[in-house]
Amino acid sequence: MHSHNNGLKTAALFGGMWAILLAIGWIVAQYFGSSVFLLVFALIGVATTFYGYWNSDKLAIRAMHAYPVSEAEAPEMYRIVRELSTAAGKPMPRLYISPTSAPNAFATGRNPENAAVCCTVGVLGLLDERELRGVLGHELMHVYNRDILTSSVAAAIAGVISTIGQFLSFGMMFGGGGSSDENRNPVAGAISRTREYDADEDGARLTGDPLALASALRKLELGVARAPLAPTQQVVNASHMMIANPFRAQDVSRLMATHPPMAERIARLEQMAYGHRINP
Repeated sequence: MHSHNNGLKTAALFGGMWAILLAIGWIVAQYFGSSVFLLVFALIGVATTFYGYWNSDKLAIRAMHAYPVSEAEAPEMYRIVRELSTAAGKPMPRLYISPTSAPNAFATGRNPENAAVCCTVGVLGLLDERELRGVLGHELMHVYNRDILTSSVAAAIAGVISTIGQFLSFGMMFGGGGSSDENRNPVAGAISRTREYDADEDGARLTGDPLALASALRKLELGVARAPLAPTQQVVNASHMMIANPFRAQDVSRLMATHPPMAERIARLEQMAYGHRINP
């Protein structure tokens, strides 16, 4: 696996978000003249972090109404994931299918030992085996890089910041609006977009076929345009885990900025395939 300084990125992300949360606590403490509010906001941060940690493997599964599948029910998916996880020297994750025609895939779970990979019915019908292998390699690398844990906890903390900010009439400063989508925090959004590039690159290295993932991303972009998901709160909260923005184009700028443009992701994968240097 390729190093992307994910430890530093994660530290910067959580440091920034905790600083915002404690700053809100300090402002409230100053306003009411009691330092107890600083302690309260610190406890909220701890509770939110632990909640995100222990539930990161459930929220997206629930949002997409996904169900676990056996090897007999999804033999191709099992075979590909088993081959890739064995090649990476990692445990086999649980596999799920979401009964939606919207083409997408995501991974979830706090670590490789407690992970799940999910494909929608739409993506299984859209991609050929080579392209599906590219998508599953991408998702497995999110698990191995521990991106899912980071993004889930970040989304939970950002939701607390957003809700408190709105309550205190600081909505413009803290990205208010009550959404728990992590793109409300610009630091979290930037980290998430970087992680998509990293998972593309690492997944392509794992499969040895960057052009397969590039082809899959092209199909996904068109497929999502034909069959977007409705931006319900549960799906918005889980959307940062998905390989492609699941919403209509007019909803993306309003709801999320956690994914880099497809054209840029495809161009980087083509650079890998043809031996060109990928820009950091």
